[in-house]
Amino acid sequence: MGTKLLLLSLLLPILLLFLFLFLLFRYFIRIRIHTRRPSNLESGPDSAPQPDPHREDLLTFPGGDHLTVQDILDAPGEVVGKSGYGTSYRAGFGKTGSVMLLRFVRPACVAWAEGEVREAVRALGSVRHQNLVPMAAMYVGPRGEKLFVHPYYGAGNLMHFLKDGKAESHRWEIIYKLTMGIARGLDHLHNGLQKPVVHGNLKSRNVLIDADYQPRLSDFGLHLLLNPTAAQEMLESNAAQGYKAPELIKMKDASRESDIYCLGVIFFEILTRKEPTNLHLPASLRNLFLENKISEPADDNDRRRSSTIEEGLLKFFQLAMACCSPNPVLRPNIRHVIRKIEEIGQ
Repeated sequence: MGTKLLLLSLLLPILLLFLFLFLLFRYFIRIRIHTRRPSNLESGPDSAPQPDPHREDLLTFPGGDHLTVQDILDAPGEVVGKSGYGTSYRAGFGKTGSVMLLRFVRPACVAWAEGEVREAVRALGSVRHQNLVPMAAMYVGPRGEKLFVHPYYGAGNLMHFLKDGKAESHRWEIIYKLTMGIARGLDHLHNGLQKPVVHGNLKSRNVLIDADYQPRLSDFGLHLLLNPTAAQEMLESNAAQGYKAPELIKMKDASRESDIYCLGVIFFEILTRKEPTNLHLPASLRNLFLENKISEPADDNDRRRSSTIEEGLLKFFQLAMACCSPNPVLRPNIRHVIRKIEEIGQ
């Protein structure tokens, strides 16, 4: 009996220790499970689930209301352009027979804050003007990729129009229409919206032309949707093509004044039909008239107009020079540019 009591007195503390460790183990397991439980289950059935930033989604705007995710994914596309941040496709939509432009932006190039991207897209999607390319929709893929849907303009862009050397590119009426339309589109971005938008990517490639020679600016505000690295690469690409304002260091420094500089470069392209990298402004101005590179089609009944046209072209060159001033303070604002173009056209 004494031996049993002795053994019991020795085993009891050990059993109590094991019991304590077991209860302690169960306590920590319950805490771990509780903390790993999804927040929407913790708060009860009325709590909304946390949004997944990379879920498949579609935002539509006027002109794209009829589109569905399946329409966009099923549309056969033909590559029409590539850049450092994505690829553009010409796509046909079978149900409506319409042709649209799909611009795919790689996930690695999209701005990192998903909420900021959607806010910027909603703002850009509401912009409507006859000289701006509207956004019809934005598709968000499961991996965060973005696909922007725009109308497709089969006449191409301003750069190709000028390089093709068509007779229309020499006509003063077409030159006037193009320059005025581009300026009015930029004016709407700078002054016609509740919150002004800096284009940030203005160049002749991004001026699309419809069948009636009406210009439409595309890619405006694109830098708002890209992360800093991709936006900076876009700026460096534009600089290599001759569109970088002297004061511009980073994409975040893009301003209405830097847009005006790019506008001036485009004006020189229209007048000389030379690429910006080949432009030497004083020489271009002199050689323009010496070589008679811009003239109206010969018309024996209207030769009186030639001197008036030459005077208008000279004033137009002076305006382009002012837009390309090295000092951004000295550049005219877009309203002043429009007034000057109107005066030249009278």
